[in-house]
Amino acid sequence: MTTSSWIATWAGLLPAGASVLDLAAGKGRHTRFFAARGHHVTAIDRDVSELAAADNIEVIAADLENGSPWPLGDRRFGAVVVTNYLHRPLFPALFEALQPGGILLYETFMVGNERFGKPSRPEFLLKDGELLELVRGHFSVTAYEARMISEPKIAMVQRIAARKTS
Repeated sequence: MTTSSWIATWAGLLPAGASVLDLAAGKGRHTRFFAARGHHVTAIDRDVSELAAADNIEVIAADLENGSPWPLGDRRFGAVVVTNYLHRPLFPALFEALQPGGILLYETFMVGNERFGKPSRPEFLLKDGELLELVRGHFSVTAYEARMISEPKIAMVQRIAARKTS
């Protein structure tokens, strides 16, 4: 699977050498993308069987939805990257994991996606404007979209690129 066009477009916001947290990393497409750009990447997923640790890649197996404690303690990152994943109780920990000035790159499905397939359950779909509301007062938004995309498949998504200000 190729790098998300949204992530690739806004990756330049990260300062050289910034540490990156790839949350719900899956098969590691963004982990490898940022590592190739010279960033140290911490990749977290429940199933890490397709992720491999390397010189600048740390892999952590963690089920983030079962009530387990946040696996990173008070570690801070220069960027947090999340794609195709939504578990609302994690937002406070995600935002806290960003150092001041850190970059949030988030892209996932929104209401309306149920017309095109999965995910279709409301708990896995952002509400209209939800990402903007979540970052209001704590982030400076560089870019935001809420729209239908056609690649890699037809879907309704929200995406944001924002810098943590407080």
